[in-house]
Amino acid sequence: MKILVLGGAGYIGSHTALELIRGGYEVLIADNLSTGHLEAVPNGAIFFEGDLHDFAFLDRLFAEEKPDAVIHFAAFSLVAESVTNPLKYYDNNLCGTKILLDAMVKNGIDKIVFSSTAATYGEPRNIPILESDPTCPTNPYGETKLAMEKMFKWTANAHGLRYVSLRYFNACGADGSGDIGEAHDPESHLIPLILQVPNGRRETISIFGTDYDTPDGTCIRDYIHVTDLALAHILAVKYLANGGESDVFNLGNGVGYSVREVIEAARRVTGNAIPAVEAPRRAGDPARLVASSEKAKRVLGWMPSHASLDEIIESAWGWHKNHPDGF
Repeated sequence: MKILVLGGAGYIGSHTALELIRGGYEVLIADNLSTGHLEAVPNGAIFFEGDLHDFAFLDRLFAEEKPDAVIHFAAFSLVAESVTNPLKYYDNNLCGTKILLDAMVKNGIDKIVFSSTAATYGEPRNIPILESDPTCPTNPYGETKLAMEKMFKWTANAHGLRYVSLRYFNACGADGSGDIGEAHDPESHLIPLILQVPNGRRETISIFGTDYDTPDGTCIRDYIHVTDLALAHILAVKYLANGGESDVFNLGNGVGYSVREVIEAARRVTGNAIPAVEAPRRAGDPARLVASSEKAKRVLGWMPSHASLDEIIESAWGWHKNHPDGF
């Protein structure tokens, strides 16, 4: 099968492209490199530089390459930025995806796997979170991702498209080779921020809020290794290729770790003291976000194989200590 990975020079996209290549797939990557890195494109992938807003680029790519399916990672994903610059997120995430779907429909490309997010749920009513739980995003990032999901649904109804939306929780870790990993600018994810301390890039790590209704007062999140996420996207492609119906799946380990627990695990892995300082809560941070992934396990046959927090951080540390400035 030939798979087009949109945003394949980014963090999760590059890991998915790498796993596709390892699985024997023919891999095309399209990325505008606004947040991705050419160095992250794995050997064996064919790279095209272009933008979702460019219908002519997408039309030509689909007409000439005729991919069997698309995996869509080409969305902006910084929550705080989405609040201060919502139109940027609506323009890229929604308008860009609309043009993508125009090109797919015109060229008869009828299968897409979409990188969605737990942010579609907003403040959860239940833990663990089920796919059937209410979706009420609390920021433009989650709102645009949910609107993208609905765009796929209505396009599917009208044009026979089939899609899988994967709502995942806190992506983290790095490929075991140490060749690719997480490199955001600015960095907003907890584990790479913590690892900047033993890497000499910051003196302390901040804990935002210590009075949540959790055992140690800090936020609890579900951390999922990026390779496990990558393999879930491949299983979703296989599911659609085998005639599976459009659907939505959560991806997480189903286990929550607090901010303090993550810092303590990083201390164990790195052997560094990693001083922490307490800071006020950030607006919009839910106390707990933990996924139920039973549906993905049952329907897609997915099973995370990197569930240990120490293992996740060890893989991330293997990347960051050798690439302190990213790519």
